[in-house]
Amino acid sequence: MLDVKRLNGKAISTILINNALLILLVVISLAVGILRENFFSWQNLSNLINNMAPRFIIALGVSGCLIAKGTDLSAGRSAGLAACLSATFLQRTDFASKVYPELGDINILLVLLGVMLVTTIFGAINGTVVSFLRVPPFIATLGMQTIVYGICLVFTGAQPIGGLRPDYMNIAIRGIDIPMPGGQSFNLPYLGFIAMACGLIMWFIYNKTVHGKYMYAIGGNEAAAEGNGINTRKTKIIIFATAGALYGLAGFLLGAKAGGTSVNVGMGWELEAIAGCTIGGVSTNGGIGRVSGILIGVLVFELLKIAMQFMGVEPSYTFIVQGLVIILAVALDMRKHVARK
Repeated sequence: MLDVKRLNGKAISTILINNALLILLVVISLAVGILRENFFSWQNLSNLINNMAPRFIIALGVSGCLIAKGTDLSAGRSAGLAACLSATFLQRTDFASKVYPELGDINILLVLLGVMLVTTIFGAINGTVVSFLRVPPFIATLGMQTIVYGICLVFTGAQPIGGLRPDYMNIAIRGIDIPMPGGQSFNLPYLGFIAMACGLIMWFIYNKTVHGKYMYAIGGNEAAAEGNGINTRKTKIIIFATAGALYGLAGFLLGAKAGGTSVNVGMGWELEAIAGCTIGGVSTNGGIGRVSGILIGVLVFELLKIAMQFMGVEPSYTFIVQGLVIILAVALDMRKHVARK
């Protein structure tokens, strides 16, 4: 009987330690909600969904790389390039500082597909470099991060891009109004539906397709996967290309949400994505991760930032806290990895 109690106590303590960061962030959010009246409000929930949507989509792209025992540091810059491209081709025709005055109104869907194609190509290049040149993902994607940033600087001339078309910005501004008790209404943003659709698609890919099985197999043991006939090179290229497509979609939405873009859009978002994935249970050591966990991780990380805003914390200090969260998240993941071994 004593052995059972000790075993249960050890199991509970292990669960608490492994999920300490998640528990801490939830407690902080609850405390702020009690201290600040408007924290738990329908308006704040709508803003939370709007802020989460592009971050969740980027995290989905990064998660595939992490599960395959890699990473992608070019995520934020790729999304930033996508935002700048989208804004450039979706400016109003009567805007005085239009980048290409000779361009008329271009179909939004055509711009989205073109932007996603560009970022997919960059992702495929990442996968090719990692697979065929055997360059570690950290180095390969760090180099691509710099390349993409340079291309964005050249393309934009380091100038901000504004004067966006209303039909483009409405994608991020509008939503569905849902009546709530007390005469209030909750605006469910369109961005939330787009992010949800991406999550469902990636859940299906991860859990119901051969590609998903191959991805987890590579992350678990790449040598064993190759020994079982899995084309690891092809699988990695698909993983990075899919991630690139998601960055393109997220960047397109970012441009609409911000109402204007610059080369600094998306800067550092890959670190937030990695943190959100790790908090949500995606292992940086590969082979483990779920879409539901990614959603929870991004949600909690975004709640932390909003909580600090409600508490009046200076924006400069929020970066320090975010950095600590990233370090702790990876440290706890390493602890769990050692325990599994």
